[in-house]
Amino acid sequence: MMNLKLSVAEVLLWLFVVNLGIAFGAGLYEHRIVLPRWLDIPGARWSSEAARADDVGRRFWGFVSTGPLTLLTLASLFFAAHATGPLRSWWLAAALVALVDRLLTFSYFIPTMVRLMQASDSASAVETAMRWARANHLRHALVAGAWFAALQALSWVRVPR
Repeated sequence: MMNLKLSVAEVLLWLFVVNLGIAFGAGLYEHRIVLPRWLDIPGARWSSEAARADDVGRRFWGFVSTGPLTLLTLASLFFAAHATGPLRSWWLAAALVALVDRLLTFSYFIPTMVRLMQASDSASAVETAMRWARANHLRHALVAGAWFAALQALSWVRVPR
């Protein structure tokens, strides 16, 4: 019989891993499938109407990363600091990388998209949207890095100390 009793820290790490995976996959989906509805790069057009109609920030991201991933990141920083061995190193690395992503999200990505959703189709809106889309690659890399580090941390959970 397996011992299925998990500690609060283990449950938190599992939730952190699952949430990072969802955020990574959804971020790639948004970038490849949804963003082209808003930004027509070859035609140099920005459609704030399409961005407002999709409103992914309030319809999706708020429930996946804005609130939950931020709270899981902060809780992970606390629990990772109290872990030991390789678990501590990997979990702390994951939480710190996720924290960088959260800081960039709140300081640049969310405010820029809010402004873009109110912008008319102009050269400056297209330029801002293209810069936002290019910077989004960094965010994908950060979330992927945090996810892979959290997965590595998870592999150390049941290793005897």
